[in-house]
Amino acid sequence: MMSDKNKLSAVERIKTSSDGLRGTIKESLTDEITGAIREDDQAVIKFHGMYQQDDRDRREERAEKKLDRLYSFMIRLRLPGGAISADKWIAANAIANDNSTGVIKITTRQTIQLHGIVKSKIKPTISAFNKAHLDSIATCGDINRNVTCASHPVQSPLHAEVFAYASKISDLLFPKTKAYYEIWIGDEKIADKNEEVDPLYQDRYLPRKFKIGIGIPPNNEVDVLINDLALIAIIEEGKLKGFNIAIGGGLSATHGNAETYPRLATVIGFADTEEKVLKTIYEVVTVQRDFGNRSDRKLARLKYTVDKLGVERYKEEVEKRTGFKLEPAQPFTFNERLDYYGWHKAANGRWYYTLYVENGRVLDDEKLAMKTALLEIAKTNKCSFLFTASQNIIISDVAEADKPAIDQLLQDFKLIEHTDNASAVRKNAIACVALPTCPLALAEAQRYLPELLDKIEPLLQKNTLDKEDIILRMTGCPNGCGRSAAAEIGLIGTAPGRYNLHLAGDHEGQRLNKLYKENLDETEILTELDGLFATFKSERNDGERFGDFTHRKFY
Repeated sequence: MMSDKNKLSAVERIKTSSDGLRGTIKESLTDEITGAIREDDQAVIKFHGMYQQDDRDRREERAEKKLDRLYSFMIRLRLPGGAISADKWIAANAIANDNSTGVIKITTRQTIQLHGIVKSKIKPTISAFNKAHLDSIATCGDINRNVTCASHPVQSPLHAEVFAYASKISDLLFPKTKAYYEIWIGDEKIADKNEEVDPLYQDRYLPRKFKIGIGIPPNNEVDVLINDLALIAIIEEGKLKGFNIAIGGGLSATHGNAETYPRLATVIGFADTEEKVLKTIYEVVTVQRDFGNRSDRKLARLKYTVDKLGVERYKEEVEKRTGFKLEPAQPFTFNERLDYYGWHKAANGRWYYTLYVENGRVLDDEKLAMKTALLEIAKTNKCSFLFTASQNIIISDVAEADKPAIDQLLQDFKLIEHTDNASAVRKNAIACVALPTCPLALAEAQRYLPELLDKIEPLLQKNTLDKEDIILRMTGCPNGCGRSAAAEIGLIGTAPGRYNLHLAGDHEGQRLNKLYKENLDETEILTELDGLFATFKSERNDGERFGDFTHRKFY
């Protein structure tokens, strides 16, 4: 096995000694001297779906006054495939108002996270979620995260059949520990420890986080290949034949560390039954559990295990454990990667409206009362909601008779106008949270990208490219949460106000981009893009995408 037991990382020690992910969380919560929790518990609570953060905008001011950092917590829900009912949305809205900043954040993994929850509000928040039949188990930490799935029902008449796999996989890889319920919901320790024996995760869990995505060709809107494990639905003659299985995706890297790199998943074969698909998934996870790097967390993702063992060796180990061989991969084609905005009718006769949500932030501001609008729409009880991997919201499952009422609310609150008026580049853009709360951020992303797009849009208009579907993404560091490495234009933060410019990712999400220019400020970014857009306009081939053009031109 690759892990050297004599050189385990500090987090490995914390996991195995945490008493089934209990740690000393209860004691940390009662410490009123600080808004933080104990250092070891900061690793343990990730498995409960939360991160400790602080307001980095206030650090210097508070340090001068000799005050503790302004600590708070982010809590993320488990919503396989990004599906949530209207009543659960109403509950989440109320919980956000009562316990957090009030902003509901839609993530790139199709779920909700709330920021700014102070320590004393953690338990009330999770308790309120539990009453609404929502939980945050296993949405962070070294474990299978929220399973993503192609979100648009109009993609295929078989969308519901494929989508059901998100919950099946989530249940399959669910941890056995009862610590979450014990700490946050009740007060009694689970008496029978045998109930917590976990054949999958044991007491050490995984070497690092594990992400699974499900895609339905020809639209790769879920960015399926950026996952540790990817399922690609193979549909022929109106039937789901099974799934191609790919392993080894992941976008995180570290500036200056050549051993770290983004990677897209490699297809290793095809499974034709649900039993085989789920068994293969399970054993892909066990191989990573047993062979993954537990000494260096920067090299602990499955992509590094795959590259160290080799794709064929990893596949052989999986097949040895499943007891069957995967069939040869089936042909598939991705020819687009986008959300279907506006109203669309699916094969089931129901209507779906995809709403543009800039960087996934649902709030009311001076321009738009989006949060109030969505609450009013939920209160009609005539729809449910789906979140897309591009951080947008689909008002889903609307009956023909109910469509006029929902449409009227969309119009009254100017959400249709908001969606229709957003430019093509803005609709395709993604930014990670970054500053002020992310401890890894080197530069702005979510707060800055809208302002930068205000300056990029005129450059596109000048070159008559404003209708072009160019995919631009920004992250505050190279960790990859905003998927900038898988964009046609990627901006990756290096320092305050500075970014590496990456080009030549393809439009379909099957080729990563490459570094073009380093450490640019805003003026330099705009100058470079202006020149690139002009060259693209004058030298592109018929129908050529921007990413393919820059790949041909520069690489």
